[in-house]
Amino acid sequence: MRMMFPGVRERRAVDRLLTSFFREHREFDFLRALGMLARFYHLRRPRVRWFEYLDWGKTAGRTYENGNIQMVHPESWKRGRKYNSERQWIHTFYHEFGHYVLWADPERKADGFAYTFVRGVSPERRGRSRTRLVGSTASRARRKRARLRRSRLPRRPRRSRSR
Repeated sequence: MRMMFPGVRERRAVDRLLTSFFREHREFDFLRALGMLARFYHLRRPRVRWFEYLDWGKTAGRTYENGNIQMVHPESWKRGRKYNSERQWIHTFYHEFGHYVLWADPERKADGFAYTFVRGVSPERRGRSRTRLVGSTASRARRKRARLRRSRLPRRPRRSRSR
């Protein structure tokens, strides 16, 4: 499945606005980032409701079919979580917005949306040459591809043990 994304410049602007909202809690930054994304996808801006926690702290955000998004506010996110980084909160926002944009097969598509949206946005990777990660630091998909490239003898199908 191919997904449409704003250009890298617009994605960086959205990321910057979300970062400043996480740090300074100015509602205007969040609404502007949300508006930029909604405008790109030709959607109405979703209604976002803030909570201190969802599902007794197990859930960071939730999107409903009527377009409402419930999220843990950054102030509460910083206080009550074991994993309380700024990047994780922003990634959670992208994930929930992915649910808002894509409704069929929501979990897989929302994850793909969140991961792909952030590609090329990170400021520390901008000017450097690309380094190749090896071993356990490489992404799961890259490790899997490397395994498939190695030539192997075809395996014989296993017989079912239930018979």
